Amino acid sequence: MMELGGNITLVGFKVLDEGELIVVKKMVGGYARKFSDLESGFERLTVTLKPIHKHEGGGEKFELDARALINGTPFVSEIVDRNLFVGLDSVLSKVSLMVEKHLDKQKDKDRL
Repeated sequence: MMELGGNITLVGFKVLDEGELIVVKKMVGGYARKFSDLESGFERLTVTLKPIHKHEGGGEKFELDARALINGTPFVSEIVDRNLFVGLDSVLSKVSLMVEKHLDKQKDKDRL
C-alpha cells in the first residue's frame, strides 16, 4: 500500500516497474485533483490493482477498483482490462461521472 499526498492510496501497485508507477501516480493524482476541484468535500481516493489471468505470452489482465469518498458518500467502480493504463483511465472516468451526476442532483435539489 502506498500513500500519496495524504488523501490518495494505491494498493497492489508495487508489482509495477518504476516507469509504470510514475504514470499511474500522475493519472491518479490528476483525477484526485479533479475531484477536489469539483467538490471541497473530497476526502479520499483509493485505487486497487489485482493482476489476473497472467499468461506466458504476456496476455495479462488487470482488475482495477477505484473508490472515492466525497462528503461521506462512497463512489465505487471496478473494471478488468488488458491494458493497465486504459483500464485505470476507464475506472477513474466512471467514478468521475458518478461524482459529477451526484453533484448535479445535489445542485438541482438545492435549487428547489
